Amino acid sequence: MSPRIAIRQGVGITAGILQQQELEFKRLFIESPVLIFVEQGVKALRWSGGEYLIRPGEAVAIAGGQPVDITNRLAADGRYRARWLVWDTGLIAAHGEVHHQLPIIRHALPITTGSAQFSGAFQAALQAVEDSSIPLEIARHRVSEVLLWLGMNGGRFAPDEVPSLSTRIRRLIGRGLDQVWSAQRVASELAMSEATLRRKLMREATTLTEILLDARMSMALKLLQSTEKPVSQVAQYVGYQTASQFAVRFRQRFGFTPTAIRVGAHPKAPINIRCSE
Repeated sequence: MSPRIAIRQGVGITAGILQQQELEFKRLFIESPVLIFVEQGVKALRWSGGEYLIRPGEAVAIAGGQPVDITNRLAADGRYRARWLVWDTGLIAAHGEVHHQLPIIRHALPITTGSAQFSGAFQAALQAVEDSSIPLEIARHRVSEVLLWLGMNGGRFAPDEVPSLSTRIRRLIGRGLDQVWSAQRVASELAMSEATLRRKLMREATTLTEILLDARMSMALKLLQSTEKPVSQVAQYVGYQTASQFAVRFRQRFGFTPTAIRVGAHPKAPINIRCSE
C-alpha cells in the first residue's frame, strides 16, 4: 500500500511515517492530540521538563498545542516506521465528559506495556479511518476505543478549549497554505484590526511571519514523511513557487534538506491524501 494520509470526517486522521536516516526535529508544534505507535526503531520525545523513549510495539499519546523535540532512531535494518492517529475533536470531548475523573494529559503519556489487545484496537481504529465502507458509527466507536485504552493507562486528552491566537491562526492558514496570508487578510478573517493582531501576537511572543513559516514547514514535513509527494509538489502545496526556495527555508527551520527525509525511502510519485465521507 502506498504511503498516504487518510482523513475521515467525524472520525479522524491517520498516516504512517517512514525514515531511513536518523533525524532530529526541533520545536515541532503538535497542533492536535495524537497517538503515535512505533513499529520499527525508537522514538525519542522531549519537551520542557521531560523525555520518553518509545520502542517497537509501544506508543505515546501527545497533547496538542505544544512544541516538542523528536528524534526517530533507526532499527537494526536501517529503518524507522510508525503510524499515527488523530481523533475528531467531538470524540475527545465526548470521552472527556464520561471519563472526567481521569487526569488530563498535559504533555505526553507513554503506553509501554504493549499488548496484543491494544495493538489490535489501534489497527482497527486505523482501518476505521481508512475504509469508508465501515459504517460511520462503527468507525467512531473503534476510534473511541483507543481513547479508552489511554484511560486504562492513566490519562485523557483535554477537550478543545479556547485556543490561543497563534493556534487560531495556524488553523486558519492551514486551510490553504499556498495562499497569500497578509496581516490585513488574517486580521479580517479573525474580525480584529491589524494593530490588535500584532499586539496580541506580541503577548504570545511570536509574529504572523513566524507562524506562517512554521505552519508551512510542519505540513511539509508531514507530507515528506507520510506520502510519496515529490519535493517540488510539496513546495507548491505549502506556498513556494520553486523547490530551491522551499529547500532553503526547510533547511533553516529543521537543519537538513527535504531530500534527507526521503533518502532510500520511496520513489517520487503523486500525492495521495484521501478523504472519505
